[in-house]
Amino acid sequence: MIQSMKTRMTKQPSKRLAPAVALSTCFALATPIAAQADVVTDWNEIADNASASTLPPGPAPRNRVTAMTQIAVHDALNAIDPRYASYTEISKAKAGASPDAAVAAATYGVIAATVPSQAAAVGLIYANRLTELADCPPAYPTCIEDGIQAGEAAAAAIIQRRTGDGSDTPHRPYTLAAGPGVYQRTPPAFADPQWAGWANVVPFALNSGSQFRSDPSEIFDLTSEAYTRDYNEVKRVGAANAEANGDRTPDQSAIARFWPGGGANWNAVTRVIVAGRGLDSWEHARLFALVNIALSDSSVSVFDTKYTYNFWRPVTAIRAGETDGNATTVGDPSWSPLLVTPLYPDYTCGLTTNTGAAVEVLRRYFDTDAIHYTFTAAGSTRNYDSLSQAAAESVDARVFAGIHFRTGCVQGVRQGEHVGRFAIQHFLKPVKMKGKG
Repeated sequence: MIQSMKTRMTKQPSKRLAPAVALSTCFALATPIAAQADVVTDWNEIADNASASTLPPGPAPRNRVTAMTQIAVHDALNAIDPRYASYTEISKAKAGASPDAAVAAATYGVIAATVPSQAAAVGLIYANRLTELADCPPAYPTCIEDGIQAGEAAAAAIIQRRTGDGSDTPHRPYTLAAGPGVYQRTPPAFADPQWAGWANVVPFALNSGSQFRSDPSEIFDLTSEAYTRDYNEVKRVGAANAEANGDRTPDQSAIARFWPGGGANWNAVTRVIVAGRGLDSWEHARLFALVNIALSDSSVSVFDTKYTYNFWRPVTAIRAGETDGNATTVGDPSWSPLLVTPLYPDYTCGLTTNTGAAVEVLRRYFDTDAIHYTFTAAGSTRNYDSLSQAAAESVDARVFAGIHFRTGCVQGVRQGEHVGRFAIQHFLKPVKMKGKG
């Protein structure tokens, strides 16, 4: 049950509320956050920051939380003014309901339920933001309370719908025996593989996690030209000492760190892209909901693919290069990658699959690939003239990091594009209003 903020409202909703939560439990979100283009992007930033504290931590559960949050925001606004098809079914909001209050309540409701460690911090922001809302007009004296009611209803609807979706069991035991081409536990910790269970999480848009499962790759043949090419490339440019040896430039090392260090945060990137484009709250809400639906479903899709093929990582392959039956893939038992290898199989790449999903939604939403943006992460500022350029660099990043074969990264972008295309083609479509065509 979502804790209602209505009980904290006075008869004059515009009056300042007493802080609703204890300051001692708040984190960085409790500090003032500069307002963005509108209430939707403002609360997206708050939710984006809070979602980083999901348990268990990781991109997949974070994507699920942000998808739920942005769906609730979208549906709350559509309960006030139904411009697009809603994802859930909730009652129409009362006339004059405050859109700003609805967005705030929807976001707080989902975050409080899905990231309980951040409920207090986000609750404080929520209480403070409500006090900043303008007075209700005389014709709608309960506009803020009515907006809160719409937001709470939207949050409750998506929470109920996602209950029992499989996200409570994200991992499964890994029992495959070691062998050439087979994924094995990786250094330095040699920890158990993770996220195999995420392949069974119910998608938001897809019919199943296997709907866009990538086909088997030619690199699975360890004697093939494709595998030889990928192996020797990542061995050379992805080694921990590759920059010192002159095989990886400082800029390439920066690219390797940029993408996992925040460059692949597609909520933050989308906030940069939409700035100054003149979109209203409803348009922002639809875009952020579609981006996050695609991100979450691409995580389900990629783990379905990873644990269908269970292909080994470069660090395993290169250290065991003398056992793969390929005379042109010389092994190096001491080889290490630039970055630590994630705890799951190689094919396909999760980061590039997420990237493909997000860029496909963005290019179809704006009807162009030629979107320029500049973004800073991990101490590096990158400039892109197109979404395709960004996606291609995300592929390079995982190879420069030494943690992926190129083929799996390229295929990941394609896989994600399929997911993003399906989401925007089938969900949250514009509604034709009577008398408007």
